[in-house]
Amino acid sequence: MAGKGSYAKGVAKREEILRTALEVFARQGYRGTSLRELADAVNLSQAGLLHYFDSKEELFAEILRVRDDTDRATYSSAGSAADTMIAVMRHNAAVPGLVQLYATISTAATEPSHPAHAFFVARYQLLREAIAESVTARQAAGELDPELDPEKVAAILLAVADGMQVQWLLDPELDLAEHVEYFWALLGSVRGEGQASGS
Repeated sequence: MAGKGSYAKGVAKREEILRTALEVFARQGYRGTSLRELADAVNLSQAGLLHYFDSKEELFAEILRVRDDTDRATYSSAGSAADTMIAVMRHNAAVPGLVQLYATISTAATEPSHPAHAFFVARYQLLREAIAESVTARQAAGELDPELDPEKVAAILLAVADGMQVQWLLDPELDLAEHVEYFWALLGSVRGEGQASGS
């Protein structure tokens, strides 16, 4: 019984660390946050903090997982997967530290041995599938050219979103969500022009 209680406390502490880290990174940014500050925020030593994770990189990947879970729960009512992504992008403008963390860790995770590699591979696969369903639904509604490849459109939309985040980190005057939303709407307007010219 003691073992079960100890395990439950460990899980709860891990979740506390991740939720607190999410807030700290959102407030202070990736480069402005040290492991010591995270440890202090949850009343642990640095060694105690990393006791709950295999590495610093795994901690960062788990922070991003919690961010995704939170964003999904908060913005899934926005509509399709593409609409949800645009709503999240709008929110991201208010939490530059998390965008900074995402951009940094996603780049490092392209290395197959990186602890976050599997997380990002699975994340992109799920997002591509969900957005491709949004594309297919718009095609069925006559809003998009039926000749478009939903999987390719999904991959390109994600590339636009990630690329805009990098540009925004370099130039915060850019509007993240506006540009991604414009591209998503542009796909439909191109369809409309094609129909008009063919009539």
